[in-house]
Amino acid sequence: MNPGLDKLHPYPFEKLSGLLAGLPAQARFDLSIGEPKHPTPEFITKSLLGNLNGLASYPKIIGDADLRDAIADWLQQRFTLAAGINAKTQVLPVNGTREALFAIAQCLVDPGSQSLVLMPNPGYQIYEGAALLSGAEPIYLPLLPELGFNPDYSAVSDQTWQRARLLYLCSPGNPCGGVIPAKTLQQLIELSNRHNFVIAADECYSEIYSDEDQPPVGLLEAAVQMGQSDFRNCLVFHSLSKRSNVPGMRSGFVAGDEALISTFRRYRTYHGCAMAPPFQAASAAAWRDEHHVKLNRRLYREKFDSALTILQDYPVSQPDGGFYLWIPTPIDDQEFAKSLYHQQGVKVIPGSFLGREQYGLNPAGGYIRCALVAEKSDCDQAIKLIAELL
Repeated sequence: MNPGLDKLHPYPFEKLSGLLAGLPAQARFDLSIGEPKHPTPEFITKSLLGNLNGLASYPKIIGDADLRDAIADWLQQRFTLAAGINAKTQVLPVNGTREALFAIAQCLVDPGSQSLVLMPNPGYQIYEGAALLSGAEPIYLPLLPELGFNPDYSAVSDQTWQRARLLYLCSPGNPCGGVIPAKTLQQLIELSNRHNFVIAADECYSEIYSDEDQPPVGLLEAAVQMGQSDFRNCLVFHSLSKRSNVPGMRSGFVAGDEALISTFRRYRTYHGCAMAPPFQAASAAAWRDEHHVKLNRRLYREKFDSALTILQDYPVSQPDGGFYLWIPTPIDDQEFAKSLYHQQGVKVIPGSFLGREQYGLNPAGGYIRCALVAEKSDCDQAIKLIAELL
């Protein structure tokens, strides 16, 4: 057996089931899971149904040229990539970001090298699992409120950077909603050039933000701004799940450094995980349309405006991106989550389930994560119940 399996933590939702087991209540409102609930745009469904004849063909790992072209065009427009991006050599469709974020560590980490994989704390548990199962040691970088819920990368030693093989970023972040500034991204790119580690930027929440005039900056965008148009050591991971409300389609892509994309493509040839042709056709249609994405943002903006009005007497702020509210709790976050479920019928994730203890302190302790994915009326009622308990 892979020895990394014994080091895996239970998934947060497994912990939540154990925490709430036996409580005489059922959730009237479930804000625990970040699963988009807005309707899937009709044109995506029509494209999918109109391309079912593709099921008669084996899909290509590299993806159809039309899909790669659509992705490259979207990247260039969304992130102002002046020199563009090569759809043939710098873009690779994947079955959602979760699968690819896990697989990239298995591809790039030498299990016998005592490599380090750095990641945000709290963060998406896939990063940790990917590190452990690749044979690397995970290094947790605490998210600091005073830095906009970003790590203090200047506190990382040169020795750690030298052993690093992979740095996971998440911007906008899950669960805290922090966005990494362009200047910080450029400093990290300089460090990656100096110490030769790969930056894997999870940007699956990049299209959910409050200010239409200030979209979150991306890693490739920051690289271009500093004159690094070959995207050396840089990979970005994007998904249609949140952007286009198609989590069941498992459609995303990885893009960036041509050499890394080539290596990842070769790995995936053996991994056997090509996207089904009808999903590829529907994905190309989705990447080419921005109208439904703007509508999606408007719906989230309305929910955030309402929730923050309800919570105006409490220290809760608008996240820079994403669809989570990161709410401080006046008591232990797990006890608060139990009371919220038992007394108010609202299910949320305790922050401590999403973080790892460091030096006797879990940086995610004392918070709950609330996913504002349901209809606005349900979110409003749930937030009012949370406010009552607060």
